[in-house]
Amino acid sequence: MDAINWRVRGILARAVSGAIGEFMRQRVRQSRNAVLRQFAATLAVSSLLVLAGLGGASAQSGTPAPDQSKAAAQPADAAAAKDAAQNQRRTDEFAEAAQVINGPAGNPECVWLGRRVVRLMWRDDLDTAFRHLDLYDRFGCPGGHIQAAFRCLTRFGGQIDPKVAETLDSRVHACWINPASQPQQAAAAASQPAAPTTGNAQAPQPAASPSPAASPSPAPQK
Repeated sequence: MDAINWRVRGILARAVSGAIGEFMRQRVRQSRNAVLRQFAATLAVSSLLVLAGLGGASAQSGTPAPDQSKAAAQPADAAAAKDAAQNQRRTDEFAEAAQVINGPAGNPECVWLGRRVVRLMWRDDLDTAFRHLDLYDRFGCPGGHIQAAFRCLTRFGGQIDPKVAETLDSRVHACWINPASQPQQAAAAASQPAAPTTGNAQAPQPAASPSPAASPSPAPQK
C-alpha cells in the first residue's frame, strides 16, 4: 500500500512539475514575443525619424530652389556693378585731373591722397588728415594745392549735404580740379557790372541877378 502511494505521489509530482514547466515555457515565449514586437516597433519608429532627419538635412544642404538662388545672385550682381561703377568713376576723375591740372597735383597719387586730406579736414578728423598729409608729402605732392582746394571747399559749405556723402566727394573733386571756382550766386554777382549811381537831386540853379534899382524921378520945377 505504501509503495502504491509513493508511485501515485511520484506520478502526481511529475504531472504537476510538467504542467508548471509547460506554463513557464509559454510565459517565456509570450514575453519573448512581446519584447520582439516592442523592439520591432521601436526600430521602425527610429528608422522613420532618422529618414526624416536625413531628408531635412539634405533639403537644407542641397541645391537651393531657383527662386532663392536668383534672389541671392541679385545682391551680388548689384554689389559687383556698384564696385565697377566706382572704379570707372575714379579712373575718369584721374584722367580729368591729369588733363586739367599742370604739375604734380594732377598725378593720380596726389589726387587720391590730396582729396582725402581735404575731405578729412572738412569732417574735422585732423589726426587722420595729418597722417595722410605726411604720405602726401612723401610722394612730392604740392602742399599749396591742398590749401587752395580746402579754401574753395569752404566757399561751397552751404551746398554740401552732410547726410549724402556724394555731395561732399563731388565738391572736393571739383575744388581739386579748379580751386578758384566760386558758387554760382557769388560768381554771378562778381560778373555783374556795378550800376551807375543815379541821383534825384537836381543841379543847383544859378542865383538870379538882382534887378537894378529904379532911378528917382526928377522933382517938378516951381
